[in-house]
Amino acid sequence: MKKTVLLGLLFSLFFVQFSTAQETIQAIEWKAVSKKIANKKYQLVFSTENKNNWEIYAPDVNFDGIPSGGLILPDSAIITVQPLKAASTGETVKSIVFEGQSFEVFKKNTQFVAEIEFPSTVPANLQVTLNYSYGKDDSFFPGEAASFEVALEGGAAAKTRILIPGLDPNKPLQDCGAPASKEDNSLLTIFLLGFLGGLFALLTPCVFPMVPLTVSYFTKHGGDKKKGKRLAIVYGLFIFLIYVSFSIPFHLIGNVNPAIYNDIATNVYLNTAFFAIFIFFAISFFGYFEITLPGNLANSANAKQGSGLAGVFFMALTLAIVSFSCTGPILGTLLVGTATQGAWPLTAGLAGFGVALGLPFALFALFPQWLNTLPKSGSWLNTVKVVLGFIELALALKFLSNADLVAHWSIIKREVFFGIWILIFLSLFAYLMGWIRFPHDSRGEKISLSRKLFAFAVLAFTLYIAPGVTNTKWANISLVSGFPPPICYSIYNEPVNCDEPLKDYEEALALAKKQNKPLLIDFTGWACVNCRKMEENVWTKAEVQELMEKYVLVSLYVDDKAALPADQQIVYTTKTGATVNIKTVGNKWSQFQTENFNATSQPWYVVISPDEKLLTAPVGYTPDASAYASWLKCGLDAFSSATK
Repeated sequence: MKKTVLLGLLFSLFFVQFSTAQETIQAIEWKAVSKKIANKKYQLVFSTENKNNWEIYAPDVNFDGIPSGGLILPDSAIITVQPLKAASTGETVKSIVFEGQSFEVFKKNTQFVAEIEFPSTVPANLQVTLNYSYGKDDSFFPGEAASFEVALEGGAAAKTRILIPGLDPNKPLQDCGAPASKEDNSLLTIFLLGFLGGLFALLTPCVFPMVPLTVSYFTKHGGDKKKGKRLAIVYGLFIFLIYVSFSIPFHLIGNVNPAIYNDIATNVYLNTAFFAIFIFFAISFFGYFEITLPGNLANSANAKQGSGLAGVFFMALTLAIVSFSCTGPILGTLLVGTATQGAWPLTAGLAGFGVALGLPFALFALFPQWLNTLPKSGSWLNTVKVVLGFIELALALKFLSNADLVAHWSIIKREVFFGIWILIFLSLFAYLMGWIRFPHDSRGEKISLSRKLFAFAVLAFTLYIAPGVTNTKWANISLVSGFPPPICYSIYNEPVNCDEPLKDYEEALALAKKQNKPLLIDFTGWACVNCRKMEENVWTKAEVQELMEKYVLVSLYVDDKAALPADQQIVYTTKTGATVNIKTVGNKWSQFQTENFNATSQPWYVVISPDEKLLTAPVGYTPDASAYASWLKCGLDAFSSATK
């Protein structure tokens, strides 16, 4: 089966996320008020003058089972006594969009009402979203959203505290300890990962056979070897530029709040979509279908080839198009892994990918005798593709795990994650030994010694991660820390390696005051790889554990999608004057980190005294246990000096 998949699908996923993060202009302006009708019971009234005479659909209209409108309440505990409905009767019109079906609509002043009841504390202000649908003639806009903060009579003021009074992030009591190491996602590291991905792509059946053919064309065509070599180098350069150009749309988006990248990276729907895409890539690598760009693109590019620079460019473009069935999944993996970090990391990754693909053509053109050292094309190229398919399966699980963690589905617990990985890598071992075949594998193929050695390396890795499913001290698999869920996210009631920290700042601060200990704030994330590396590889060291016991530890998850209780949800005005909706646990701690410590990255470690004074400069990812211990000791020394 042959599938045609446009790379633009991947870009569109990111653009959707960026666009939803920005404010949109509402065609219909709504107002919202509340009316107290009983103890803890309120009527919500949404009204609009509808000056442009749009046809606003009644909220109880169904479009093939999908309601045209409704309310999104901030807390599932709030009881909907009366669902959203129109306060009056509208007009009946026949819709062009729905082939003449009749619907109730409102063309002028409109009121929708609903009744809700609070089971406990009533907040002073309620954050609520109105969903509605409207249209006119052949225009139709379903599922539009308008958000409001509605004052509630008799409600209690929110107790959510964001800004710590008097704390200056630039003036710690002592500025000592080791600085944070650069994170693993530096541009150079991402470039090298992209380069590695390009090398894998180079060793696929779609690209590898093209190297000697293309180089021979340049070195022999026209009898001018020097010119042929120059054109081969230009050819490699064009390959590099073509792949780098994929990042241009992300630069055109413009400056984006860095916190948005974290929101995108931990978005439940986006991570679930990436999981599905990676499974799709894996099945393609197994040989059940090919992912290709439309054939007319390749034909058009091929037709424009010639001997000049323009012809060389179209030769490079043709290679990029016809090799897409092999490079597409690898390139898609690179896009998914870096685009949520910003435009420049994506450019760095694509640059590495382009260099790895383009450089061999230039090198072999300069040194054509090297062509004799290349292995001949054969079944080993298909083996490379299938191995990449298994790797795609293993990576896919990470995205599903991210969604599971931030949404608290409790499906992919740590031991379940390791169990699935064990099955994947055992299957890879069986394939490499020839016990499993895929569509493009040859029957009766002799298994080479190098393939068997690689198979046993895979088996050794599988045995290494096997303790991950147990509840023993050996379950902390440090080599892959950051990929599986946290140690405490376990199927076991009492996981032996877990020491669960506090997760609420105010609770931890109260305990610090009671015990007269400094407070160690760990800004972390459920989907944060470096956070898991710190917890599993640094915090477990004896020298670090001994010092951490002298602190009260609180872990604040900035990507937690759990909704705050309604009486804790607020619209917060930042120090810069911007307004931010604090609706989820992650919203709260992300804004808490940004406002007080001018930081948005995780992990981020801060030590303060019980009276909320910054003891020493915060640090981030610090994989050197000795350096981290030195920083912890610095905080304790500062606390001791302040106490005296």
